[in-house]
Amino acid sequence: MLGAIAGDIIGSSREFNPVKTTDFPLFTEDSTYTDDSVLTVAVADCILNNGRYEYFLKEYGRKYPGAGYGGMFSRWLSTSTYQPYNSFGNGSAMRVSPVGLAFDTIEEVLAQAKASALVTHNHPEGIKGAQAVAAAVFMAKGGHGKDDIREYIQGKFGYNLSRKLDDIRPVYRFDETCPGSVPESITAFLESENYEDAVRKAVSLGGDADTMACIAGGIAEAYYGGVPESIVSEVRRILDASLMDIVDEFYEKFVLPGQSPDIML
Repeated sequence: MLGAIAGDIIGSSREFNPVKTTDFPLFTEDSTYTDDSVLTVAVADCILNNGRYEYFLKEYGRKYPGAGYGGMFSRWLSTSTYQPYNSFGNGSAMRVSPVGLAFDTIEEVLAQAKASALVTHNHPEGIKGAQAVAAAVFMAKGGHGKDDIREYIQGKFGYNLSRKLDDIRPVYRFDETCPGSVPESITAFLESENYEDAVRKAVSLGGDADTMACIAGGIAEAYYGGVPESIVSEVRRILDASLMDIVDEFYEKFVLPGQSPDIML
């Protein structure tokens, strides 16, 4: 989860200023957390309290109104109902990493990922995107190799993970949908050498940079065993303190009992 939040912050300055290279400053004066981080923490808080995803997502969205939500989600926040809106945007995938960390079986992970998506993104592609990312985080956490992760995601969800980033990058454009960004984000992780490399590769595609780096970063953290301390320090500096408190509480319960995530190196 911390890896997802760090990816969001790193990618935030490149969302509307895209790059097609991995050579860029990780943090700039414009680096900030966005809706990706806010809603990731909302999902984590919901899991911690055994709550209902729709209540926590709406509560956090209203508490942080300027985080950069998409139009459909913003309209959902403004309503008094909790009806989903059949979205297949990548919002369901960018917030789901806590699910892959918190639950103990792939069946639970898939069920909870679906539940977290359904409250807004009840389109089949929105559900599939959330499940694919949560499954990748779960498998990475469990020590599965990249070939196993690739094979499972392709077989279960039908995503094409055989393409190379060097072939994707020249023609790739901004795409906020699950089918148009989740496979590419997972591929960025699969081709990476370490956590930072995964995030850089996701951003380098020149697409929805904060969300794609959030997705790749969440999987990479689980696979590589943590986030570099220098990056964690920047996250702690930038992220709202109330959000960081939930992150720490989540790690104490689900990841390294009694330990803070900044020592997950």
